[in-house]
Amino acid sequence: MEEKSKHEQVQEIVNEVATLAANLGIVHNGTEDVSLDGRHITIRGQKLLFFGSCGYLGLEHDPRLKAAAMEATDKYGTQFSSSRAYVSSRYYQEAEDLMRQMFHRPSVIVQSLTVGHMSNIPVIVGDSDAVIMDAQVHDSVQTAVQLLKTRNIRVELVRHNRIDMLEQRIRSLKDSYRKIWYMADGVYSMQGDYTPVKELYKLLDRHEQLHLYLDDIHGMSWAGPHGTGYVLSQEEYHNRLFLTTGLTKAFGVAGGLLVYPDEKHLQLIRNTSKAFIFSIQMPPMVLGAVIASAKIHLTDEIYTMQNELKTKIDYFNNKAKELQLPLINENDSPIMFIGVGKPDTGYNMVRRLMNAGYFINISVFPSVSYNNTGLRIPLNNKLTIEDIDGIVNTIAEQLPLALADTNASMSDIYKSFRLVA
Repeated sequence: MEEKSKHEQVQEIVNEVATLAANLGIVHNGTEDVSLDGRHITIRGQKLLFFGSCGYLGLEHDPRLKAAAMEATDKYGTQFSSSRAYVSSRYYQEAEDLMRQMFHRPSVIVQSLTVGHMSNIPVIVGDSDAVIMDAQVHDSVQTAVQLLKTRNIRVELVRHNRIDMLEQRIRSLKDSYRKIWYMADGVYSMQGDYTPVKELYKLLDRHEQLHLYLDDIHGMSWAGPHGTGYVLSQEEYHNRLFLTTGLTKAFGVAGGLLVYPDEKHLQLIRNTSKAFIFSIQMPPMVLGAVIASAKIHLTDEIYTMQNELKTKIDYFNNKAKELQLPLINENDSPIMFIGVGKPDTGYNMVRRLMNAGYFINISVFPSVSYNNTGLRIPLNNKLTIEDIDGIVNTIAEQLPLALADTNASMSDIYKSFRLVA
């Protein structure tokens, strides 16, 4: 029998993991609710508190966004079916003007951030450039970078957030390449940790060939001036920063946003990017909601929403520490990650939490390393302090039982995540 390739072996493992999780009823579910309130979800007849939403500010349920979407539908229909290379609906101009007010830089709205990366990366990275990716940069960036390999562009991975290793690679490559691109996430989607923006800016000062390409979709809205994201909460816009973000999480709508240091690069993408030219544009209803959300972001109301979320994040962190839970990467992002170690322990915990009335995400291979399975718990403004208190207490009660069921221990978790007990 012919030996399977590494790709086929990984695909087989992923398929087995997903099939097992689906059979346990913890993935590939569908909602049964007639309407949603942002706090609950019904699965297989069970009403659960929903700790699975990345709508961190709860804006997707804001009546102003809903009204704007309905008004745009009434005026323009459910779709304006044309490539933007020919003509855009009038809603694009207003939406992108508002984004320019928020970011003080040229920007373009695209159908999704995945489409955005495929629009951006093959155009801005030249044949004489090199690309270094953080090992945990989002899959959508890694997929877009694959397009560069057909042009024999050098691509490397560097260990997660190891700025010392990154600088070593920059020094090694600088004499052979015109530009060196470092691609990373602003906020990492699995464990909620950050890219070290201030350290990266110091690298920009030391190495003129370095350019940053950052995906800040999970930092959007809940952080930064007027909700412009985590990266810009740390430093002002740099002329060698190519910032990308998304409107699908805390912003409350849909689509991706590409922000440029100058008009020249914006025009280059509009004129030459295949993904921009050949993809259909966003529906008017979505753009209407984008406009409504952007108007909220441009007022001080966004800071009230940010502060409300911060109170809930702080409560979770303090409660988890009080109960001595293995909280990974404690910080002030709304993505909480409780390490459980083995996948079997993770599956057991998710079932226990569902039985107790909570729906959460499980982070399991290939999203994380095999023995770095964890409970991924995003927080949002629709959840109450009482909801948060309840789930943290339940995790503390159930984790020892799940570990016993799967012949594991708390020390195994600490060892897998290299934590200090």
